[in-house]
Amino acid sequence: MLPNRTIPRPFRDSRAASPQRRRVHSSRVAPCALLFLAAAGCEPAQSAEHEARPTLPVTTPMRRDVSVDRPYVARVQAIQHIEVRAIEHGYLDEILVDEGQVVEAGQKMFVILPVVYRAEVAKAKAETEAARIEYDNARRLADKNIISPAKLALAKANYEKAKAALALAKAHLRFTEIRAPFRGIMDKFHVRLGSLVDEGELLTELSDVSTVWIYFNVPEAEYLDLAPRIEAIKARPVRFRMANGKIFAHEGKIDTIEADFDTTTGNIPFRASFPNPALLLRDGETGTVLLSEPYPNALLVPQKATYSVLDRRFVYVVDESGSVHAKEITVGAELPHVFVVTGGLADTDRFLVEGLRKVRDGDEIEVREEDPKTVFENLEPYAE
Repeated sequence: MLPNRTIPRPFRDSRAASPQRRRVHSSRVAPCALLFLAAAGCEPAQSAEHEARPTLPVTTPMRRDVSVDRPYVARVQAIQHIEVRAIEHGYLDEILVDEGQVVEAGQKMFVILPVVYRAEVAKAKAETEAARIEYDNARRLADKNIISPAKLALAKANYEKAKAALALAKAHLRFTEIRAPFRGIMDKFHVRLGSLVDEGELLTELSDVSTVWIYFNVPEAEYLDLAPRIEAIKARPVRFRMANGKIFAHEGKIDTIEADFDTTTGNIPFRASFPNPALLLRDGETGTVLLSEPYPNALLVPQKATYSVLDRRFVYVVDESGSVHAKEITVGAELPHVFVVTGGLADTDRFLVEGLRKVRDGDEIEVREEDPKTVFENLEPYAE
């Protein structure tokens, strides 16, 4: 039988906590940890929210009377443009003008060798004189009843025939001198001095550009828009932009519209007359006719304040709470840096001027109000 021994108890660390004590400790720590984490995450959330509301400029539309130019490709035509041709056959004896020279009406330009025609005139004069003498003798004899009235009539007829031949010879001689039928500008020469020219051969062209006709083509759809008010449009002045981009100094007026559409292009030609006192415009020039279209009290928005989706155009309007919303607008015409709005926008609507790429529909912003007059006075070229 073993002696009585004391059985040792398992060692217990007095620092070890009981389950109950551990639960109490955990229950005290958890709320503090949550508060710490909440406090740590609160500041970044507020910062992110602040960064999501950018400050952007907004303004309202402006009302103003404007005029929009409709451009049409055009060509210039002289009011008179003729071919100068030889009337008689012969050698070109004189050229009294130069290419590009302005000649006056009646001024002598070319002379075809007149020797033969002068001889014919001299011959016709002699024959006329002989016929006149015969007629005078016959008349005296008829007064004395020596010859019959029939012979007197024959002598008179011969005299009239001789006078007609003389007039014809003088006409041929006059045709050897080619004169300008009107004031105009000489074109290039097709013959040179000493050339043998035939009757009807082209010598040069002559253009009267003191007034010019400018033709421009209007598409069918635009013509149908203009047709109900065509008389009012004819009363408006039109301008001509030359090939160098400058505006011609004198305004013109629409004279007429041709009868038929071109079945190939679907256009109908309009004709406008322009005074050209300095003869700056020449036959065959090209440019652009600008037909002014007035828009009284038009609603205007900057082009840079809009964006397009396919063929539709939008602005971002901003409500009282700072929320932005996409709103479709109807553009009636385009001016430099500005659109004329004919629908979709009210005078009191506020819209974003800049920063359209920084927001989306429904975003909120901090609004910086800008005066419309200042915005429109400082517009720059717009690139979408």
